[in-house]
Amino acid sequence: MKKFLSDYLVLFLIAGTIVLLDQVSKYILRTNLPIGMVFHPEWTLSQYARIVHWMNTGAAFGIFQNMNIVFTVLSIIVSGVIIYYFPQVPREDWLVRLALGLLLGGAVGNLIDRLHQGYVTDFLSVGNFPVFNVADASISLGVAILFIGMLWQELHKKPSPDLPDPQEGEAAQTPAEPLSEEAKGE
Repeated sequence: MKKFLSDYLVLFLIAGTIVLLDQVSKYILRTNLPIGMVFHPEWTLSQYARIVHWMNTGAAFGIFQNMNIVFTVLSIIVSGVIIYYFPQVPREDWLVRLALGLLLGGAVGNLIDRLHQGYVTDFLSVGNFPVFNVADASISLGVAILFIGMLWQELHKKPSPDLPDPQEGEAAQTPAEPLSEEAKGE
C-alpha cells in the first residue's frame, strides 16, 4: 500500500505542478488581455514571440476545431488510463513515469478549461507556429519523453533468460564439418 501511495504521489506531484502553472498563466492572461488581443513588447524577440489571447475549441495547436466535446471525453479517458497504468510502470523507468505525469498534467489542464469555459485558452505564439499553452507544451514534451523512454528501454533491454542465446546454441557448440564433394556439387 505504501508503494502504491508513493507512486501516485509522484504522478500527482508532476501533473499538479503542470496544472498549477497552466491554470495560473491562463488566469493572468484572461484577466489582463481581452480575447483576440496581442501583447508583444518592443524588444528584439517581439517579432518571434508574442502573447495572444486565443480561444481553441479543438486539439493542441488549434487542429480539429469545434470538436470540444470529443476532446473533453478523450481527455477524461486518457487521464483515467494514465492513472490506472502508472503504478504498473517500474520505478527504474523514470523517463516513462515523467512522461505520464506530463501527459496527465497537460490533459487535466486543458480539461479544466473545456469544462469551465467550453474552450481552451491558448496564449503562446512563437514564429509561425500555432498558438499554444502550458498544457499543450506539457503534452508535446510528454510524448517526446515517452518516445525517448521507450526507445531507451528497447536499447537497454536484457535478453530474456527463457530464450536461448544464439551464440550458445547447438550450432555454436558443434564444430563445422567440411562439405563433401557431392554436397558441393562438384
